[in-house]
This record gives sequence, C-alpha cells and structure tokens, in this order.
Amino acid sequence: MKQIDHNDINHINQWLDANNITEIECLVPDMSGTARGKIIPRHKYNPAEGIRMAEAVFTQTVTGDYPEEEFASITDSDMRLIPDPSSLRLVPWAKDPSAAIIHDAYGFDGKPVEIAPRNVLKRVLQAYDDLGLQPIIAPELEFYLVQIQPDEDLPLAPPVGRTQRTEAGRQSFSIDAMNDYDEVFDIMYDWCETQGIALDTLIHEMGPAQMEINLDHGDPLDLADQVFLFKRIAREVAIRHNMYATFMAKPMQGQPGSAMHLHQSIIDKQTGLNIFADAKTGDSTDIFFSHIAGLQTYLPACMAFLAPYVNSYRRLSRFSSAPINLEWGFDNRTCGLRVPESNAAGRRIENRLPGVDVNPYLAFAASLGAGLIGMQQGLKPSTPLTGSAYDKAANLPHHLDDAVAELMACKPVAELFGEHFVRCYSAIKETEFEEFFEVISPWERRFLLLNV
Repeated sequence: MKQIDHNDINHINQWLDANNITEIECLVPDMSGTARGKIIPRHKYNPAEGIRMAEAVFTQTVTGDYPEEEFASITDSDMRLIPDPSSLRLVPWAKDPSAAIIHDAYGFDGKPVEIAPRNVLKRVLQAYDDLGLQPIIAPELEFYLVQIQPDEDLPLAPPVGRTQRTEAGRQSFSIDAMNDYDEVFDIMYDWCETQGIALDTLIHEMGPAQMEINLDHGDPLDLADQVFLFKRIAREVAIRHNMYATFMAKPMQGQPGSAMHLHQSIIDKQTGLNIFADAKTGDSTDIFFSHIAGLQTYLPACMAFLAPYVNSYRRLSRFSSAPINLEWGFDNRTCGLRVPESNAAGRRIENRLPGVDVNPYLAFAASLGAGLIGMQQGLKPSTPLTGSAYDKAANLPHHLDDAVAELMACKPVAELFGEHFVRCYSAIKETEFEEFFEVISPWERRFLLLNV
C-alpha cells in the first residue's frame, strides 16, 4: 500500500490547523481536466489515509457517459487518492475557512493509477529526470467572457461591462476594453494570489471580451496544477458578476478561437543551463533542433490531447491566428511551432497548437513527450519557414476521429504514456465523437430539410 511520508502528514495537518480549516475539497483532475473528488469536514480528514474513490472516474466522457470497454476494474473497485502536500491552497470564495488539496491516484498495491492524467504527466517528467533534465514550461491561456445564456440553442454574446454596453468590433490589446471588466479582474488577481497562481500579464485578445492570461514559467506539474485551478477561479469570479468565463476552443461563430500556447525549454539539472543553447556561443544546439523535429513528427499523433473535442477543430483554420500545420520558424506566428527572439538562457519553443480546452496535464505531457522522443531519436526538423505557413498545406488531423486513429497507430507515444492509458483515452474520445455524431445540427435542418 502507498505510504505518505510522515513529514508530509505533519506539514498538511499543521497547515490545516494554522489556517483554521473547517472543510476540505479533496480534488483530482479527471480526463477532461474537471475537478472530481469529495468535500470532507476537517475533523474527518486523515492525510495519511487520503480518500477512496472509484477508479472509473477517469473513464468518464465529458458528458458523463462511459466507453463500452472497461478500462477500470470490472468490479468498479476503489482507488486511493493521496494528498500532494505541495498543492495545499485556501479556497478564497468559500464562506467558511476551506482548503483545496490535489490528490494523486494509487492502487492498493501502491502503484500509480495509469489512467490518471496527473500520473501521465509525472511519467513523462520522470523520463526527463532519468536523463538529468528538467523541463520548463510557460502557458498562455485565452478565454472569453460571455453573457449568461441558459438556452443552448442560442449563440453566445459578449457581456455588458461597466459602460453598460457590449464591446463593438475587435479590441486587440485595448487597455480601456479590459478596464470595462476591472471588477472581475481585480477579484481574479486576488484569488489567484491566494491560491499561489503566478499570473504574469493580462492581455485583451482579438475577440470581443476575449482575454489572455500568461503564467510565469516553471515546473510543468506545478504549472498544470495552476492552470487546473485558474479555470475554476475564472468561472467562479465570472458567475458572481453575472457572466460566464468559457474555455471552449471556439465558442463564438465568426470570432477567433481560444488557444493555450505553450513555451517550453529544458534545463540540465547538473549545470542549471538551458540545453537548447550552446553555453559558449549561444547558438542553438542539435538537441534543440531534435526537440523541434520531435514536435513536428509526433504532435499529429497527440492531437487528441491538444484538440480533445469536436469543437476544438473549428479553431484550427487558415488565416485565423491558429496553426494548420507544424511548420516552424523564428518569431513566425503563422507557424504551429514558433521560436521567439531571446537570449541563450531564454531559448525556447512556443507550441501554438493546443486549444485552451485541453486537460493541462495531458497537453503538457504531449508537448514535452513529443519533443523528448525527437531528442532520443536524434530527429532533424524541416527548414525554418520565413514566409507564411498559411501558404503551406494543412497536414493536421481535421476531426477528432482522425486524431484518435493517429494516436492509436503511434507506438512511441503509447510506450511513453502507457498503452493502457492510450487505449482508455482513445475509447473515451471515440465515445464522445459517436455521441456528437448523433446530433442533427441547425445547419442541416436549414439547408437540407427541404432542398435535397
């Protein structure tokens, strides 16, 4: 049975007592990145034991359905959820002093549950650690604020701000347009500070009431936790101001989609230096180019992680500030892979493929994992593009079912992520696609009902 360190138990109990905690949100991110778990009174919570919950929670689709094939135990048995002491946080919107603790999933044999998304990222990070390497990542999250609209058949609209008007046109980088929602962002910043989410910058993006939050660079597991928690904060703040915060990849017709661009680099643990740049000359290293080549080669097989829903593929269209292929270039935002201008220490790759609708644990694992395989195989990238990547062919999966087929056919990704996990995830996505395919859209009724 998995044992939690005695010092960690003491740390958790002391922190809970010091903050007068009366209630605990025991959280675990599921396959869609949604918070699952239990809410437990402080006096009934024992961090040495954690909590128990059915392993099948990781096999749910985003609609709450399940694949026909069983990927958890056939008896629907429990797993152990063990608290990660580094994830202790206050819940700033709770009426009574409350804590949120992210838990890791283990079987009763002490082994990590292979289909738990946080464990998948840990598995990839362990592969880096075995090589003496530490990946660094910095996510940029785009999202929309929209009016509350209970009717799912009606389109979304931007919310009313302090001017009592909705935004007119597109307001890219507008300070005044952001200030229209000052009350939302003031609380959002305060709550993020309470939960240890290191916000860097706030930007108004292209769409009406579309915002971008950048997080400080750091350890991928910690940053994935921060993204997971930030989405909860953004939704909670928005609802309290009579609006929604949505992380759909393409929530509004005719408007830009929302991405989660990932900046990634790698540090040699022994020297503390960025291995993407030569320490003496500052030139890009062979490992840097192999990492890019790995992204070019294996990200198509990882598309189901980076574009996980049928809606995700609406974002990836030509001339939409979203990539249609995996060309790469220096400071070229038309490419799926961009290398920003930087000094040697800051040499990094920006993966522009993921939508903001991703599970951050799986998106980080996919992006870092694809680059790692490229490094291990010594792959060579294409020539960096100096023109527009939109003039090149689109070579990414166009639909979720295509992406799942590519994932299932890629052995190196299955070996890195775990074959059982890949089969489980693929089955979940196939089930979601089949459910979506049963829905007849308004477009079909409008143009096909009486015309064909």
